[in-house]
Amino acid sequence: MNPKDVVLDLYKSDVLLNKDLVKPLLHPDITVDWNSSKGFIQMNHDDVLQLCDQLNKAYVRSKIRISHILQENNTVCVRFSHFVKTIENPREEMLLAHFFAIWEIKDNLLYKCYQMSQFS
Repeated sequence: MNPKDVVLDLYKSDVLLNKDLVKPLLHPDITVDWNSSKGFIQMNHDDVLQLCDQLNKAYVRSKIRISHILQENNTVCVRFSHFVKTIENPREEMLLAHFFAIWEIKDNLLYKCYQMSQFS
């Protein structure tokens, strides 16, 4: 599988809500350095899976709309918007945030991520 496909597998509809689908995509030594509008967060393997659990508790649907994706060797850059449907209002799709992420792929797994986001 090429690196771009690995990244695309993470951003398929509803995958981020299911840690059982995310876990096989993650390298055991994954790190995510995330600069958000709330500040800096550094995540490891367990943190990423906990985030999936938190998303699952808050949302019934998750959809990623990718506007740009570029690959060079084992590095993939992706720009996307994350839309969700809440448990309280499952009929309305809501823009959660805009993202830009640079992924490093190692052994066909998500290894390092440098991500920036801004709430809508």
